[in-house]
This record gives sequence, structure tokens and C-alpha cells, in this order.
Amino acid sequence: MSKNWLMTRRRALWFGLASLTGIVTQAGCRAMRPSYPIQALEDPARDFTVLGEAYLRERAAAKGLIYGAASGYDKLASDTKFTARFIQECGILVPEGELKWTALRPSPDKFDFTLGDWLSEFAHTNGMLFRGHTLVWNQSLPEWFKDTVNSKNAEQVLTTHIKTVAGHYAGKIHSWDVVNESVSPEHGRPDGLTVSPWLNFLGVDYIALAFRTARQADPQALLCLNEAVGGGKEDNFRRKAILTLLQRLLSQGTPIQALGIESHLGGRLSNADLTTFRGFLHDVASLDLKILITELDVIDKDLPLDINVRDRMVAGVYEDYLSVVLEEPAVIAILTWGLSDHYTWHSTYNPREDKAPVRPLPLDAQLKRKLAWNAMARAFDNASRHRTHIPNPQLSHGTIRETSP
Repeated sequence: MSKNWLMTRRRALWFGLASLTGIVTQAGCRAMRPSYPIQALEDPARDFTVLGEAYLRERAAAKGLIYGAASGYDKLASDTKFTARFIQECGILVPEGELKWTALRPSPDKFDFTLGDWLSEFAHTNGMLFRGHTLVWNQSLPEWFKDTVNSKNAEQVLTTHIKTVAGHYAGKIHSWDVVNESVSPEHGRPDGLTVSPWLNFLGVDYIALAFRTARQADPQALLCLNEAVGGGKEDNFRRKAILTLLQRLLSQGTPIQALGIESHLGGRLSNADLTTFRGFLHDVASLDLKILITELDVIDKDLPLDINVRDRMVAGVYEDYLSVVLEEPAVIAILTWGLSDHYTWHSTYNPREDKAPVRPLPLDAQLKRKLAWNAMARAFDNASRHRTHIPNPQLSHGTIRETSP
């Protein structure tokens, strides 16, 4: 099977680094090299000490949070050491590509759930929640799509796909990214929406249609809109577009319950950007929506070669970001896009010019804990317990209710 769907192009969120160095942040653009001595941002005295040996999933659960990561069949079915560590650290499994259209739809009239079912069974056998990514996206569409789908049949194609896929996994999914990356201001629309086949064929109401159809197919899964958004000035319009979209969907009675926030972070966060981002989280929460951090990692392509310096800087980003994120009680899950540097997508899409291995994730390529792991553990340990995970006996996942800190 082709692995093209395993490594999809994603938008990096460079937060403070963009404003400091002139980095280009739009989708598909290569970041420029920093023009200032980035080593000055490293704090050799920063303490990342962690108490105890508990895994990330346990530390998160102690505060009513869910921690997990994305991975795929090819890794979990073949790398026994990685699989063992994944089971220890993760409380939820996010399929990298096995539930995207390219993987599920070999032809217009056929669905192939083989790999998705394997991952679903793996998750439930090992006491993990299982997440759906993604029902609707403008990327990862099969080859037959462009010659088969048009304005006359697009609604039927879309609803049939959602009913079939969400229905197939009904009762087994914690949450679905129903629509992925629906906002792309760089596409030039006044409303900021992504120019996609779905928008072209069905108009702006395709998003609400997708959520209504998903709810009919699975009455219990948490239904999410998943978007890339940061705190920098360059994301002002993006944040406003997302909030406007959420408000419009809710005003229409759309059964949307959560916002997923992709968090492919740059090598440094500014306090100003974090303050702005915290305000955005509050605005989302004020709509009575939950928030999931869905694709967290830290891009180190422009950080120093020295591993000790680089790892400390990456860990600092993790802890600074999560410390702010976890101030918001509406945040219920932290999900990294991968667990070990050995399998990170950044090796292909954001490689270092010096050819050194990238190190964006909690575990290194040998599955050892890095300072990034410590940083995440510290953020979980220091979070207030104002979320309570309530088991649902009718489903393998629970619901979240908020209590006083």
C-alpha cells in the first residue's frame, strides 16, 4: 500500500519565532533561516526535573486529561519495542492515515476497513481510546475522486462516506475530526474558508452537513472541527475566521462539540503570542465547546546542532505552551503527532540542512525519555484538576465534566 497518505503536508505554527525572524508561515512555504543568534534563547539553568516514574497517560489522567499520540499500522504491527512504549505512554491512539479517504476508498463503490479495524482492535485491547481522523478534508483524496465527483453527486458521495465510515466505527470512537482544516486565509476568501472540492461543489454548508451526518451515524462520539491556528499576529484573521465559523455553526444547531487545534510549533514562543493564544482558547470555551490539542510537536530544523541545547529549547517550548493551554478548563486532551523521533514526519517534511536527525517528540529514536517528555510530564503534574473523566458504561470512552479547581 502506498505510504503517501501517511505523510501529509501540514502547516507549521511558528508562534513567536515567526515575528522575530521573518519566517514565512503560509502552507507549503519553506521557513527562512533565523537571522539572529538563536542560542541566546536557550536557558541552561532551566529545571526540567520530574518526580516519580509515572507515564504520560497516567499523569494526564490524574488531572482529568487524555494524553495520546498518532501512529500507524506499519509501526505498531512490526516494531515490538515501540509498540510496548506506545501502550505504556498513551491513553488514546490516533491513526495517522488509515481512516483517511485514500486508505479507506480504493474505488468509488468499495470501502476497505482492514487497517482501521486492526488499529481499533489494538487500541481497545490495550486499554486505549480510539480517535477518528478524518471524515472530510481537501487532501488525501483518492485518484478516482477528481474524475468521479461533481456538483451533482458530491452531496451523496460525502454523506455516503460519512454514514459508512462513522457508522462502521460507531461506539468505538472517542472523537472524530469531522472536518479537517476548513479555514485557510491564504486561499484569499473573505470568510477565510479553505478552497476545496467540497466548498466548490456544495458551498459553505458542506461543513454543517458533515457534522449532521456524522451525528446521525454515531450518536456518541465527540464531534470536532480540526484547525491549524497560532497566537501570532499573522494568525489574527485565521483566529477570527475560525471563531466566526464556530459561531455560525452553533447558531444553525450544528452538532459540533469541540475544536481540535493542530500545534506544530516552532522553536520558541513569545509571551505576547501565548497571551493572545490563551485569549483565543477562552473565546472558544465561551461557546461551550471542548478543546483538544491534536497534533502537537516542536519543529527543530532551525535550532542549534548541539543536542543538549536543542533538546532544552524544544522542552522549553513544550512546557511554556502546555502551561498556558492547560490553564483553560475546556482543554480535555493533549495529542502529539507521533511519540518517538524515529517515526516523526518532520524527518521528511522539515529536515535539517545539516542532515542531523530531527528531535521533535517526547521520546528519542531509541525510545528513551527526553527533556521534552519531562516538560510534558511537568505540565500535566502542574495542571489544576478541574476536569473529571466520567466513564460511560455504554462506550469505551467517557464524557468530561468540569468541577471547581
